[in-house]
Amino acid sequence: MTVADPAATAASVATAHHLSPEQVRFFDEHGYLVLRGRIPGPTLARLQAAADAWIADGSAVAEGEPAASDYQWATRGGERRLFRVDYLHAKAQPASLELLGSPAVLGIAESLAGPDFVPTYESLVFKDEGDGAAIDWHQDAVHPRRHRIFNIDVYLDASRAGEGALRVAPGSHLAPVDVCRLQEEYGWDAPDVIQVELEPGDVLVHDVMVVHGSEAVIGNRLRRTIYYEFRAAEQILAEGPWDAEWVGRRLRLLPVALREHARANPDETPYAWRIDPSLRPVESGDDDAELRIAHLVHSPGSYCSAGSVPFSA
Repeated sequence: MTVADPAATAASVATAHHLSPEQVRFFDEHGYLVLRGRIPGPTLARLQAAADAWIADGSAVAEGEPAASDYQWATRGGERRLFRVDYLHAKAQPASLELLGSPAVLGIAESLAGPDFVPTYESLVFKDEGDGAAIDWHQDAVHPRRHRIFNIDVYLDASRAGEGALRVAPGSHLAPVDVCRLQEEYGWDAPDVIQVELEPGDVLVHDVMVVHGSEAVIGNRLRRTIYYEFRAAEQILAEGPWDAEWVGRRLRLLPVALREHARANPDETPYAWRIDPSLRPVESGDDDAELRIAHLVHSPGSYCSAGSVPFSA
């Protein structure tokens, strides 16, 4: 009987989950990349159940409670509607950590940010059934573009053209964009814009500077998407808005996530984390303490609103 070399097995798994050079080139040119069927069915099912629990728990949180800051609401048609849940890992559903520790996600992160990637944000954004409000054109964060900063968007439900599917302006990530002017001049039909159709378990990777949004729809189905943002440690330490202590705290999420993925998927080869030894975090021994690392400050984005912060190099 031939015994498999664990190092060779890990290397083959890493290769299978990393992006190809062609995929990286497409992402760099267009600012987005679609990966079909990226999330395995059992993990997807656990994420869908977790999303239901996050939405139900958030809907029960009253205004003014300490926990309310983790949930974002809008008032539409005279009704208060929940549309976003932040800090997923601290919400009692281990599926979010399983996803973070998966080769399917971390292979993308390493391909685009290098081995010293940092998980910087995690949230669930959703359009509830019958609440298909528009998400205006925007750039998530505007930065000097010396490093890639990107979101890995995991779709839990189908997204269809004509039903408020995400619209993306390919190539718009290369410079700051006046999104107010774009909205006024073109509405939703700016030149070369595409609607991205996705199935449950598909992943959309998008550059934080690519212009994107979705128009309002009436009578829509539930659409839930999990967003994980990643940045290179080098980028954060050079440009902020966080410091080395914060980076270390965020990196301590990864050993917890890797353990949870291994627990939920005992027959899978785990992701081989190759972070620089100088950055490898010292674990506190208290997993619960690692699950909600507040941001306090954020990188400015480009939005057509009073909260938009102009970018300067």
